Formats: sequence, structure tokens, C-alpha cells
Amino acid sequence: MKLAIIGCGLIGQKRAAAAAKLGVPVVAVADVDPRRAAELAQKTKTARVVADWREAVHAADVDAVIVATTHDALAPIGLAALEAGKHLLVEKPAGRCARELEPVAAAAAREGRVGKVGFNHRFHPAFCKSREIVDSGALGPLSHVRARYGHGGRLGYEKEWRMNPAVSGGGEMIDQGMHLIDLARWFLGDFARIDGHVATYYWDCPADDNCFLSLRTSGGQTAWLHASCTEWKNLFCFEIFGRHGKLQIDGLGGSYGTERLTFYRMLPELGPPETTSWEYPFSDLSWQHELANFFAAIEGRQPVCGSLADALAALRIVGAIYGESSR
Repeated sequence: MKLAIIGCGLIGQKRAAAAAKLGVPVVAVADVDPRRAAELAQKTKTARVVADWREAVHAADVDAVIVATTHDALAPIGLAALEAGKHLLVEKPAGRCARELEPVAAAAAREGRVGKVGFNHRFHPAFCKSREIVDSGALGPLSHVRARYGHGGRLGYEKEWRMNPAVSGGGEMIDQGMHLIDLARWFLGDFARIDGHVATYYWDCPADDNCFLSLRTSGGQTAWLHASCTEWKNLFCFEIFGRHGKLQIDGLGGSYGTERLTFYRMLPELGPPETTSWEYPFSDLSWQHELANFFAAIEGRQPVCGSLADALAALRIVGAIYGESSR
């Protein structure tokens, strides 16, 4: 397996570091900033810099392409990679809207190639453990999810590409909100009713800095989600409620605080629950675990965890709230 990375910023660098830990060589890199591409190539010690991403996508020695660009380029490059016969890992949200991503998903099916989306939060240890507990039945039938995810931006944040809808497709909802939507779907399934709104409370820009969502499955399970870039103190909290208790995930490491999972198991007599906690103070290995899943899917050893279909479903929810007429 040999990789090309298109987009050599922070996320592209994380992907390259994860590939190195797995012993998978990066053989080509491309970026709109040649200096950034050169820096990543030097770190990999195996990659050559190509001036045009098309050269990397069509290279004979490339088996899979990782696309970690601004949102406006994710779908076009991802589509070209699949049509060139490469496997694809494209960072979330995988496109600015569902309409952009639909041809990418169709190409993956037509070409018989693996198409994965970068939903690395699924691979955080607290979420892996939560999935294990839910699948074991220990939580009982699930009823609802409640989640908050936020940061406070930085000086000049309103001028960055993430707050320019023409480039990003929106604001906070399509950025951090996409993770919450994906995680909620991962545990509860598809949502039949979509309610909510977005708002711009602080940043002087045409994009939303807060989103509020109430999503319901056909069976009545609910996800209550809030993503914000006016949080000031970085926050992550994700709660999963079941008949027999709840799971609470706090923190993601770094500025979000130590990652912790707490299982509140209800007792037959009710009252204070039996409480078990796990802490994960080590470095973030989600990037490595996600890349391992991508390679295993290519080899047919595991199903894709976080597929193009998952991203399409999440983008349709985003589009419904943004009022996208073509959703």
C-alpha cells in the first residue's frame, strides 16, 4: 500500500504521521503552498512533491489517496481519485453539500474502490469503549443522545476559510457539528425528523458560529446537539442514554481536557447509580486507528467505519438546517 496526500496542512500532517506508525509509505504529496508540501515530504523521507494534485492522483505507484484540503476541493479531488482507480480517504465533511458528494459515492460503487470519510472521533478510545458497551446490551435500548462541542476561535477567525461559506459550505455546523451528527447517527441510526437552527452571535462573518439540532429517528429516539465556536473554554461532552443507564464522554485530550468515559449504571432500586470510569490520558491515537481501518477495509478484513454514505446522510441533515433547496 502506497499513499498520496493532497493537502499538507495540520490534518495532512497527522495522516502522514499515522501512516508512518503503520509502516505505510507516502510516495507523493501536493499542496497549494509548495513550501508546505516540501516540508511534509521531508518529514516522510519517502514522498516526492508534485506541483499538481492530478499528477499524484494518476501516479502508477499510488494505491490510495488522502484528501485533506479546504472543503471546496474535497469532492472534486476525491472523485478524480476514485475515477483514477485509487482508494479514497477524504476528510469530513467530504463536500460542501450532499449534491457535491453524491457523484463521489457513486464513483466508489462503480469503480469498486473503498471510499472512507475522516470521522476520526469514532476511533477515540472512549467512543470505541462506548460502542462495545452499547453493542453488549449493557445499556439496554437507547433512548437519546445529548452532546455539546465547542471552542472559542482565535483572533482573525472570522476571516479564515472555515467561516467563508463559499469555501467551507457553511460555518460551525458543517465543521464541528458534522462530528456530532455522525456520532449521533452511529449510535441511534438514521433520523426521520430534522429540526434546529443556526445563528451567528459573535463573529462578524456570513457563516454560523452556533448550531442547535433536535433530530429524531422513526422510533422516537432523539439527538439533542449543540456545536459552538463561541464556547471560549474548549468543551466536549457526549452522553448516550439507555434504559439501564448512561455513558458520558468528556474531553478529547489536549485543550479539551483528558478524555474520560463514565458509565452510570442504574440499580434496580434506583437511587445513586453504580459508577465506573475510564481515563485515557495518552496521546491521540484516533488518526492511526482510523487509517488502520481504512487499510483493513481495502484488504477486505473489516467494514469501513465512517463511509461516504455516512457523510452523505450527515450532509443532508446539514443541508436541511441550512435550507439547501437541492438536498
